[in-house]
Amino acid sequence: MKRKRLCNILLALLLGGAAYAQQAVIQTADTAVLPVDTNIVVIMDTIVAQEDTAELTVERKERKHIYQGTIVKLDILSPLLMSGLNGWKIQHYEVAVNVRLANRFYPTFELGYSGGQTQQGDSIYYNSHGGFFRAGADINPLKRNPGSPHALLVGLRIGTCFQPRKVDCWGEIVAGCQVEIAKVKNTAFYMGWQGRFKILFTREPAGLTAAQMGPIYIPGFGHRSNLGWGASYHLGWKF
Repeated sequence: MKRKRLCNILLALLLGGAAYAQQAVIQTADTAVLPVDTNIVVIMDTIVAQEDTAELTVERKERKHIYQGTIVKLDILSPLLMSGLNGWKIQHYEVAVNVRLANRFYPTFELGYSGGQTQQGDSIYYNSHGGFFRAGADINPLKRNPGSPHALLVGLRIGTCFQPRKVDCWGEIVAGCQVEIAKVKNTAFYMGWQGRFKILFTREPAGLTAAQMGPIYIPGFGHRSNLGWGASYHLGWKF
């Protein structure tokens, strides 16, 4: 009986020690795990914050890089070409502005003045002058290396002139290129050329008298005809 009681006491002591040890292990584990869990939460929050910041930075860069600059161009060929074909009696001046968007699209605006004395037949001379304006857009069809500053351009224009006697309108199909020739810090210098095929919209019916007809020379278009052509060679400055 005493042996049995002694065994029970020893068993109770053993079970109590095991329970205490188990509780101590659990408490120790809980104490050890708690900081680990806190670190993981902090690390996860940091990673999420960094990812959000990176996504925001990429989004801002994409918005920023939609616009890649504006180029102001001076045409140096048209004044020589138009004047030379008209016996140096025509003056022609022209500037253009194009905006580069998303590395491929170029909204374009062209403004100029043209006029002087033109001849029809052997003895009839006209004085014709006025300003002109063209608006349209070009696209760079080359998808390879879109970040290149050089571009092949194909596009359309709508043109109109402002003369004392009449307003004329026409359309143009244009093709050419522009090439960066020098870069200084945040600015660059360009050169390029462009060919133009012109279609006159404001055509006149046959049989009109000289008083009823519009000027035979249309600023920005050339001599009055249903179809025309032109070319330009420009120097440009990007800012």
